[in-house]
Amino acid sequence: MMNDEYWMELALREADKAASIGEVPIGAVIVKDEEIIATAYNRREASQMATAHAELLAIEEACRVTGSFRLDGCTLYVTLEPCPMCAGAIINSRLDRVVFGATDAKAGCCGTLYNLTGDTRFNHQPVVVSGVLEEETGTRLSTFFQSLRKEKRQLKRARKEARRHETESDLT
Repeated sequence: MMNDEYWMELALREADKAASIGEVPIGAVIVKDEEIIATAYNRREASQMATAHAELLAIEEACRVTGSFRLDGCTLYVTLEPCPMCAGAIINSRLDRVVFGATDAKAGCCGTLYNLTGDTRFNHQPVVVSGVLEEETGTRLSTFFQSLRKEKRQLKRARKEARRHETESDLT
């Protein structure tokens, strides 16, 4: 029997695919009966679709594979705590479990910012497990955003230098 760490490693591989194309490195895997039925990674930038989160893409694939919007008996493994949109899809798809790595202080709705998945006013509350391979998932995200900030600083410097050169040539 595979454990949560095993499946989260596979979600991290999906996150690496996202990072390789310049997307925020978030990956998701949906498992039923010890078998992967769906995988996905963030594709918001590539698709220019606000809904192209790894979780939603994986849920859509799992629904196609199973032929049902009810994903009973399934577990979603995702590298970052789901946002409100994804938490809503988790509830509506009736996933049994959600296992995530890093918490999300800005948008996490599985216990950090809000506990949407644990709100008993909804008709379904999945079991939520947090912190699985938290260091690895958090490091990937931190490294990605540090690199992004560095690139932005370099671009800003290059633009500033280009403007300086333009000004100097205008003066001569």
